[in-house]
Amino acid sequence: MSDIRYKRLAYVALSVTNLERSTAFLKNIVGLQDGGSPSGDEIFLRCSGDHHNVVLRQGAEPGIHRLAFEMESERALTALVNHLHSLGIETTELSAAECTALGQMRSVRFREPNTGTTLELIAGMETLPTPYQPTVAKIARLGHIVLNAKEQSKAVDFFMKEMNFRMSDRIGEAITFMRCFPNPFHHSFAIGAAPENRLHHVNFMVSDMDDVGSAMYRLQKNKVPIVYGPGRHSESSGSIFIYFLDPDGMTFEYSFGMEEFAEINPRSARVLPPVPASYDNWGTAPPDPRFAKVGRVIEAEATKISQAAQTVQTA
Repeated sequence: MSDIRYKRLAYVALSVTNLERSTAFLKNIVGLQDGGSPSGDEIFLRCSGDHHNVVLRQGAEPGIHRLAFEMESERALTALVNHLHSLGIETTELSAAECTALGQMRSVRFREPNTGTTLELIAGMETLPTPYQPTVAKIARLGHIVLNAKEQSKAVDFFMKEMNFRMSDRIGEAITFMRCFPNPFHHSFAIGAAPENRLHHVNFMVSDMDDVGSAMYRLQKNKVPIVYGPGRHSESSGSIFIYFLDPDGMTFEYSFGMEEFAEINPRSARVLPPVPASYDNWGTAPPDPRFAKVGRVIEAEATKISQAAQTVQTA
C-alpha cells in the first residue's frame, strides 16, 4: 500500500433540483466562483485556482453524484487502480475528451462497494488563469465530505485497508474521521453510522475565524437555516464551525482551523466518548432535526459515462 498516496480531496459532484437557484446560492451566499466552462449537464464552481471544486447537475432529487480524490502522481493512481482490480472491483477509465472537458489529467471512476458512492481518482487538475478571489468568505479549500453509511464498519474498513486512508479519531460508534494519507488535515473524509447511505455534509475551510462569525449574520439575513453552531469541535479536530442548509436542504459547513498530522510518527487515533463535548465544547444547542438529513447517494453515477470510455474488470 506504500505506493497508494493522495494529494488531497479534489471535488464533489452534487445533484440539485434547481440548477440556477443552487448556483446562485453557492456563489452569492457561500462564496464560490465560476470554474471552467460548463460541459454537458454539469456546472463547474471553485473555491481555489482549480478548474472546479464543486460540480452541480440538475436532478430529480438532491444528492451526491461522485467524490474525487487527487493522487500524488499517476504512479499512485495506477497502484490504486491495480489494487482495486485485484479485489475484483470494476473501474472505468474516462476518455481523453471527458478528461479535457473536466480540466483533469487521467481520471478513473469506480463504485465504493459499501455505500454505493462513485469515487473518482485523478492524476491532476487544470489551474485556471484567473485566480480565485474571495468574496463573502475567504475560503481556503474544499475541506471534507462526510457520508452516512448503513454498514459503517465495513465502509471504514474498506477505506482504511484497501484505500490507504488513516483514522484520525472516532466518536464511539457514531462517526470515524479519516485523512487521505499523507494529506495532513485531520479529516478530508468521514463516515457516520445511519440507517441508510446518504450525504451528511459538505465542508469548506475558511482562512479567518471572522468568516464563521460573519456567515452567521449573512445566513440569518438571507433566511438560510442554520442547523448547528456556531461551535467548536475541540475534541475531534479543533475546528470552529457553523452548519447551514442549501436550497434543497443539503447540509453545508464552514470551519476554521484543523489539526494537522505529520506523515511520520503521527499521534495515535483516539476513540472519543459519544457525548456532546466530543462534537462541541462551546455548549451550542443540539443540531436542528434537519441537520444532515437530505442528500441521496446517486448510485447510478458510475455507469453514466460516455460509450467512449473504456471499462476494465478483472476476475
